[in-house]
Amino acid sequence: DGTIALSDVSDQIMAEHVPGDWEAEAAKYDAGGMGSRRLMAWEIGLIDADPRDLFATAAGQPHDPGFAGLVRRARTAGIPVEIVSDGFGFFIRPALATLGLADLPIVTANTTFAGRSARIEFPNGHPTCFVCGTCKRERVRAHKAGGRAVVFIGDGESDRYAAGYADVVWAKRALVKICLEAGWPFRRWTEFAEVDAWLERTID
Repeated sequence: DGTIALSDVSDQIMAEHVPGDWEAEAAKYDAGGMGSRRLMAWEIGLIDADPRDLFATAAGQPHDPGFAGLVRRARTAGIPVEIVSDGFGFFIRPALATLGLADLPIVTANTTFAGRSARIEFPNGHPTCFVCGTCKRERVRAHKAGGRAVVFIGDGESDRYAAGYADVVWAKRALVKICLEAGWPFRRWTEFAEVDAWLERTID
């Protein structure tokens, strides 16, 4: 949502298939008035649509063309890559398949469908903090505990806590402001080709 995909796919799905005032609740999240877990649990209850239409909307969203090259370079060097998303999650695997990366590990929410309704669960949320649907910080901490230096690439509010623990942070849009306010070092990015070029130099 805004990182590999160039749009916020979850928001696009809501905009095209859910009428009503969901934008007002989303604005509360953007302003820090609620966490993503609470927002997504509320949003998913509004869905009354054929799941095939939701998947079709997701499939129509564009992706950063440099992402696949970055993944290939990392894998060739033996560097693991993991997708960690604090969105609905159900559209990530099909999107990666179109990029030729269907086998990438994904850490996100679990959204399931029954007829025209949907249900969301948060198996990757923090066990005691219920702000985010998926705790990106815990994934950073897990990899660091395994002895790895962690490079984190993000763009928004849900990346705040992970960015505070990663060894190298690539930030754009809202994450830039977060890092500046917190005094965290970061590198600016606009497209994955920039990160890929940095990785090539770093490996060399």
